[in-house]
Amino acid sequence: MNGVFWGVPVNVWTILAAAVVTYATRIGGHLVLSRFKTIPPRVDAALNAVPAAVLTTLVAPAAVTNGSAEALTLAACLILGLRLPMMAMFAIGWALIVALRALGL
Repeated sequence: MNGVFWGVPVNVWTILAAAVVTYATRIGGHLVLSRFKTIPPRVDAALNAVPAAVLTTLVAPAAVTNGSAEALTLAACLILGLRLPMMAMFAIGWALIVALRALGL
């Protein structure tokens, strides 16, 4: 295979397919939620947990497979996340990982 399908590179088709799937899931979620007069508390709690779940899937592998700096930063951010707003936690976590890596951890 030469990486071209119908005269268009395969990576362009992949990007277009990803865009269509992303749009379909967003519009599908909107259509489902628009059927509710009010969002049930359990659904609201689940939707509020999605950003934390996505961040966990991005951060946890780095904390497990990399050095102690990542693990220490993750532990600190877990504690800070219970007390501070999300942006403050991100800023402190970023500064902490930069400092720990500069120290050679």
